[in-house]
Amino acid sequence: MTENHSENTLDLSGLLCPLPVLKARKRLEGMAPGAILKVIATDPMSAIDMPHFCNEQGHELLDQQQHGPALIFRIRRS
Repeated sequence: MTENHSENTLDLSGLLCPLPVLKARKRLEGMAPGAILKVIATDPMSAIDMPHFCNEQGHELLDQQQHGPALIFRIRRS
């Protein structure tokens, strides 16, 4: 079992591009460097947009999974 006590979760289910990335960016801005944000999105474009956003902003995409229609991203804030 991993320790995720410092992990924040942001459920963006039902939102379409570009809202998942915009809302993730806003949440990450308010977090401390090194903090982890778990993002849940259902927009299929998030599979492309979220990794690109992390790459462009310097955040580390720790994990990307799909569970049914939900895409789950774990992002470490830079």
